[in-house]
Amino acid sequence: MTIGKSTTRAVARRRALAEIGGGLCALTGIGAFARAAPAPVQANMVRPPRLRNGDVLGLVAPAGFVADRFGLDEIAATVRAMGLEPRFAPHLTAREGYLAGSDEVRARDLMAMFADDGVRGLMAVRGGYGSARLLPYLDFAAIARRPKLFAGFSDNTALCLALAKAGVVSIHGPNASASWPPAAWEAFRQVAFEGATPTYSVAAYTGANLGGRGSAVKTFHGGKARGRLLGGNLSVLSALVGTPWLPDFEGAILFVEETNESEYRIDRMLTQLAQAGVLGKLAGVVFGQCTHCENPEGGFSNFTVYEVLDRRFAGLGVPAFQGAMIGHIAGQVSIPVGAMAEIDADAGTIRLLEPAVS
Repeated sequence: MTIGKSTTRAVARRRALAEIGGGLCALTGIGAFARAAPAPVQANMVRPPRLRNGDVLGLVAPAGFVADRFGLDEIAATVRAMGLEPRFAPHLTAREGYLAGSDEVRARDLMAMFADDGVRGLMAVRGGYGSARLLPYLDFAAIARRPKLFAGFSDNTALCLALAKAGVVSIHGPNASASWPPAAWEAFRQVAFEGATPTYSVAAYTGANLGGRGSAVKTFHGGKARGRLLGGNLSVLSALVGTPWLPDFEGAILFVEETNESEYRIDRMLTQLAQAGVLGKLAGVVFGQCTHCENPEGGFSNFTVYEVLDRRFAGLGVPAFQGAMIGHIAGQVSIPVGAMAEIDADAGTIRLLEPAVS
């Protein structure tokens, strides 16, 4: 009975995917959803066209649902303040449990935005959970043929990494619903509009402590390194291990960030990456911010986050540091996923070596 039910469900699912793919083909002409993973990361990545004043920015929800539809007015105002015209995905306010609609609906919205010639770039409205669920439904070959800039972070790491494997550069940066303080906006503008290659540094200390406590770069292993920037949220990245969607990290600069995870969970995820062979391939490591990453029980029996990172990264023998403005923070920088960069682990800097956009 179990086998029969499973087979029936599988057949029904294949039929549903075929119907969805055919519907999308009719709507956009881009073809049915892909069944295979993107090809290995390319030596020469495709840079999508840069954003320009007056361009249309497609707003999508690949993961969590949008709880307050009136909040979309604020998001639209933010996008217009960027000099862009917002265009909401048709099912942006849909909801299925904790998701912004079914996987098929979210994937259809995403592919339709990539296929729409009137849309210049795409930005995720929020994170949450669910982006990885879309990967089997997306046609990465079609996206690579007519690339557009995609921007987002947190759970949207899954999309950024899959795009990198397809050979398309994206931006790990604020979602559309972020607060967008001047530092975050300026970083995004430089990378997405100007095609600039800035150098990002660990933020200077602004507190009251005499010694500048907490301001120093945490260098786990010194030196400089060059490689393609690959990474994002640590939880999402580690969950892609063993799937067809994780790009090859050979010679890459791994950048990661995390939030609301205890020290031992950080240890567990990094251990998984080490045992899967990811960490052994790297040219360098940048750990951004670990926001609220403390065991709520506290006590002296725990490693600190810095101890966990030091024990994991110091022995890799490649430049590695912590403190970059990457993560669940207001003033986060925009990191081009798939672009070449140079890091200086002693100075705590990331220098982009090529533009993210054409």
